[in-house]
Amino acid sequence: MPRVLLTAFEPYGSFQANSSWLTLMELTRDIPEIHELTTRLYPVDFAEAAKKLREDVTGNYDLALHLGQSPGSAQVALEAFAINAGNEQGGVCSPLTPSGPAAFATDLPLEEWAAGIRQAGVPAHVSHHAGTYLCNAVYYWSCFYARQLELPTRSLFVHLPLDTSQVVDSREPVASLAANQGAVALRHILNEFGA
Repeated sequence: MPRVLLTAFEPYGSFQANSSWLTLMELTRDIPEIHELTTRLYPVDFAEAAKKLREDVTGNYDLALHLGQSPGSAQVALEAFAINAGNEQGGVCSPLTPSGPAAFATDLPLEEWAAGIRQAGVPAHVSHHAGTYLCNAVYYWSCFYARQLELPTRSLFVHLPLDTSQVVDSREPVASLAANQGAVALRHILNEFGA
């Protein structure tokens, strides 16, 4: 039975909720029985997230599936690369890990999974990389720690649109996706990984 670490983020800025956590919670209503799943909620803080992630990765998981919120997006995004660049304070990017490689590329079948998610009725695509903020940092560190500690863990980052509940009172049109639809996408990934 594959062991999976599933992480999401706390709310940040003006957001009262985070679609990554809302979707994770929705997923836990009906978890695929083919997995041993451990969930974590990370703070939106570089140092704290790095510390918690390093502790968690030592659990020797088969898959570390990290979730993040992507305001403005209308599709689930499966991130192909984690890059060694971080922008913690809105300034110039600097290496997340000076001794680490420039990037990690997942070897998971993202195009196939995105197609399967779309066939399940949820908009999805493969994105080049997870940006330069904390989402990318968690993805990069997950890959880096697994390599550094010689663990078999494979990592993936999935960006999710805002949940519909987060935009229902907005006076402007804002892209969103209901958390139960995001959970459909995650179940597809977990089912395919466990197959």
